Amino acid sequence: MSNEPIPQKRRSKLRGGAPKTDTDSKDPQSDRRQPKVQKVQVVLAEAEAARREAEQVRRLAEETRKASEQDRKTSEVLRMGREQLREAAENARAAGEEARLAAEGARHAVVDSVNATAESLKTTLEQMSVVEEMRRTLREIRDTKKLEPN
Repeated sequence: MSNEPIPQKRRSKLRGGAPKTDTDSKDPQSDRRQPKVQKVQVVLAEAEAARREAEQVRRLAEETRKASEQDRKTSEVLRMGREQLREAAENARAAGEEARLAAEGARHAVVDSVNATAESLKTTLEQMSVVEEMRRTLREIRDTKKLEPN
């Protein structure tokens, strides 16, 4: 059995139906295609073109999905960066507040120190005045003894 066409009678018996009147094969005598074969080829070509277009659309959709995913990842990285900056700013604000409180405490300590120094100087001045008064008194006592004859 080579590539010879199956006779119609035999074919119809195998299928159990009426003999086929229109075939989609080549006419062996004129070597030309029947109109239905051409239509099938056109439909096949259109189907192939549609398949290629669908594949192209699928690739484009996949590239778009990848780009969207990359954009999402970039947005997440940016969000995390902003969050870290916000935390750093909050830490800097807290550190600044602590530094301000420490400076305020140091200022109070300096004021207290200056007041203590002023008190110490005042006490020293009073003591020096007392010493000076004692010297005067001693000089007067000495001068009065010089005046009295022995």
